Formats: sequence, structure tokens, C-alpha cells
Amino acid sequence: MTTQRILDTDEIWQARVDLAACFRAAARLGMNEGVCNHLSAVVPGHDDLFLVNPDGWGFGEITASRLLICDYDGNVLTGAGTPEPTAFFIHARVHLRVPRARAAFHTHMPYATALAMLEGPPFSFALQTSLRFQSRMAIDENYNGVALSSEEGDRIAATIGDAEIIFMKNHGVMVVARTIEKAWDDLFYLERAAQAEILALSTGRKLAALPQSMIDQTLAQIRGNQGNRGSARLHLDSVKRQLDAVCPEYRH
Repeated sequence: MTTQRILDTDEIWQARVDLAACFRAAARLGMNEGVCNHLSAVVPGHDDLFLVNPDGWGFGEITASRLLICDYDGNVLTGAGTPEPTAFFIHARVHLRVPRARAAFHTHMPYATALAMLEGPPFSFALQTSLRFQSRMAIDENYNGVALSSEEGDRIAATIGDAEIIFMKNHGVMVVARTIEKAWDDLFYLERAAQAEILALSTGRKLAALPQSMIDQTLAQIRGNQGNRGSARLHLDSVKRQLDAVCPEYRH
């Protein structure tokens, strides 16, 4: 298949637009860090290719057409520039080694990253928002420096297991999902839950613990309601409408 055919498929262009919207929304919410951090997604119909941001461009500058299409050997098939090295070594290996990770969002967003700096589990699960992540998290306790090799990417991928949220101790966080909209939904609520956790802990008062039975009940309710409503898609559609009003160029 030629590069032109890849660019001209409606499904791939929609993935570009959705991913660009996630970059812009993350920037507006302060979830980015300079020109670092990466959001990626497997190219629809091409399991050996992925979309990722080019090195040197901030989240707030990303547009649908600016995103690169790369293979897992480091070749850029479409787009100007190259991925930042850690973007390639983390995301290529995660997409390759964890096939269900159709989207992989890795950030150093401040509140979730602050929890990744602490000893012990990141959440107390005393809040409805954080309950949605209970039993869905993995913790990478073995920080190994900047990810500049396929071996380190493979190590990170291996820590994921069945999880969808990965707290990378001393580093940051990653969300993996089967769709772009689900990755965005989890990334957003992860940061909100982390912010609330830190604010509550900062009071110095004891958190109001929930019994496991109530955690299980609430988690089942949340997952059922989200699935029935298609809430992740509704969330990203809302984000795109808001972006259309202030920075519609993200679609181009």
C-alpha cells in the first residue's frame, strides 16, 4: 500500500483528528511537559504502523497532518521529522508487545506524576473518581533511566500485564487502551483523581476509607454506566466541539 493510500483513508484521517484533539486538550489542561511526552495510536488497518507526535513540537502545536506515521523499526513513512527517541523506544515496543494497546498515552502530568514519586500505592481509593482505576493499574517499581533502547521499551511493556494504567515510579504515567477516546477519558480522569488525592492529603487529615464491598459495587456501577452511554466517545466529542470554537486548525 502506498503512502498516499494510507493518508487518504477516512478511518485513518479520523484517527489523526481524534489524536490531535487529545494533544490540544492535554496542552490546555497543563498535562504536557515542554516538547516531551508522547501520545500514540496504532494506524487503523495497519497493525505494524503507529501515529505519534514529531520531536520538537509541543502538544499545543499538533495538528492532524503533523502527526507522523512510523513503523516499529523506526522508519517514518509519512510526515516531516522524526519521533523523539524515547517516544519511539517506549511506544513502538508497547504497541508491538501489547496488541490490545491500540492507543498509548505517556505523560508527566503533574498530579499523577507526583503520586508516582511516592512510596507505596498511588491511590487510597477514598474517592469515586479514583475507584474507576481500582484493579486496572500496574506499578513499575524499577525505574531504569531514560528509555533509549528497545530493551528498555520491552521492559516497560512487560510491566503492563493486564493493566490499563501504569504508574512508572520516579518517572510518570502511561494509559493504554483499545481506542483513542478511551485512552483520553482515562488520562483525563486519572489526573483529576490524582489532583483530588493530593489536595486531600495536603490537609493532613485522615482520609475517609471505603469498605471493599462499596468499592466493588461503585466500580461495577461506573463501568456499567460508562459502557451503556459510550461515555468515552461522548467525552472526546465534547472536547472536539470545544476545540472547534477556539483552535479549529487542529483538524488540518
